[in-house]
Amino acid sequence: MKHLDPKDLSIPELHGYLVGAVGPRPVAFASTIDADGRPNLSPFSFFNVFGANPPLLIFSPARRGRDNTTKHSYHNVKAVPEVVINVVTYAMVQQTSLASTEYPEGVNEFVKAGLTPIASEKVRPFRVKESPVQFECRVQQVIETGTGGGAGNLVLCEVVMIHVDEAVLDERGKIDQRKIDLVGRMGGHFYCRAHGDALFELAQPTTQLGVGVDALPPEARNSTILTGNDLGRLGAILVVPDETSVNEYKLTELSDLFITHQDQPAVLLEELHRHAQRLLQEGRVEEAWKTLLAFNAH
Repeated sequence: MKHLDPKDLSIPELHGYLVGAVGPRPVAFASTIDADGRPNLSPFSFFNVFGANPPLLIFSPARRGRDNTTKHSYHNVKAVPEVVINVVTYAMVQQTSLASTEYPEGVNEFVKAGLTPIASEKVRPFRVKESPVQFECRVQQVIETGTGGGAGNLVLCEVVMIHVDEAVLDERGKIDQRKIDLVGRMGGHFYCRAHGDALFELAQPTTQLGVGVDALPPEARNSTILTGNDLGRLGAILVVPDETSVNEYKLTELSDLFITHQDQPAVLLEELHRHAQRLLQEGRVEEAWKTLLAFNAH
């Protein structure tokens, strides 16, 4: 493990570690206007949603690390505290990247990137027609976190209108993650695409309490076969199988394993862990528990 004190790193080095490890980051394609009404369009990956009541998005047009200059978007939201945050999909990622070019002040990135401006309903900046979800926002506050190169400028935006392309909705009217095809920013020149096999579902614990990994027998917790993800799946179960059901499962489903390796306890334990892992891959969590508990069942 490499140990790094931020104070010992240059700003570019520190920036590289931060953005290389914290990702993928969603991209805010921020549309603003200056005091003269001229449009500006620029992407920012220091961005996320921070609440629903009120609906709050935050992005950061940070000070440039190389020369400590500030960005047009930062000056625009200070002059006209409104912004449209457009989400970025794979179909428009190349144009989005082009819009990040540091064109001189007053140059219209909509024109340069070949994107279509459409009028907003409640704010003055334009929306990006090519984006399937557009958030019209009023800027509540701009928080400058420092005055040196690389310092963040947090733009707190309250959403006042949402526009969603029906093409990315499912039959319930919800945004379908398989249709929206979002992209995320990684470190260096890398992006990722939330599409196809890259997507997976994971049920989130709510008020129901999983038993936890600590409820597993020590040999399972310290297994060289079961992964951290395997242990997490096991720990999410609500009730540990009782001794009677474990013994019954041992006699009916695991008897061949126990007979084959009756004089090889170490091998038997490994085979039980491999069997439990296969069950977990099939979503059969309770059976995986019974398999692991069977080793010490009498």
